[in-house]
Order: sequence, then C-alpha cells, then structure tokens
Amino acid sequence: MSEVRGIVVAHGHLARCLAETTESISGILGAIQPISNADCSPEILVKRIREAVDGGRVIVFVDLDSGSCCHAARSVCRGVPEVPVVSGVNVPMLLDFVFHRDMEPVELARRLVSKGQSGVVAHLPGFSS
Repeated sequence: MSEVRGIVVAHGHLARCLAETTESISGILGAIQPISNADCSPEILVKRIREAVDGGRVIVFVDLDSGSCCHAARSVCRGVPEVPVVSGVNVPMLLDFVFHRDMEPVELARRLVSKGQSGVVAHLPGFSS
C-alpha cells in the first residue's frame, strides 16, 4: 500500500512555508505538495487541487475553514471517496502526518486534528506550567 500524500492549500506563501518547515524539521522530503491561491481564480485553484488529488491516497490540508482554499478543496473532494479535507493546518499536525502516512487517510485525518489542537497552547504571563 502506498503512503498517504499531503496537499497543503493556503493563502499566499503559507503552503510553501509550511511544507518547507515540515521538511526541514522532519528530514522527510516530498510528502507534502504546497498549493497557493495567490494570483489565481477559484476555477484555477480547483483545477490545481484536482490535479494534485488525482485519485490517490491523499489528505488535503487548508489554512482557514471558511476561506477560498477550503471551499475549493471541499468542492474537489466532495466527489472523491476517502479524501478528507482538514482545516486549520499547523506544523504539529504536519509533523505527525509525515511520520504516520501508512495509516488510512480518514483515520489519519482524525488523528491529525487531535495533534493539531494539542499544539495550540497559551503561555500566559504570570502563570507557570
């Protein structure tokens, strides 16, 4: 069985930066394909996502749940079984992803949501943990 591929769709340069940061920390190259919505119409963004998904074992990560990237990703993946779209992508989520790509995409997506949420912590002044 092939490893799950990640596609990060985000505004501006964020997708590229997240992919490069994950590669730099993990040492795992090529597991994440970045796609930006910069300088493209919604139709072109949908086309880029559709080409990247291409019927494979993938998880599509997006930056904002209600943004144009999410709308485009959900429109592509709505008709593709077993291709989850995970919003709120962050580095802890992507690091866990690259080390667990042998899992089934839907189960991995559930795991990654938990990992991503646990990576969000407020270190408040005057409080020690």
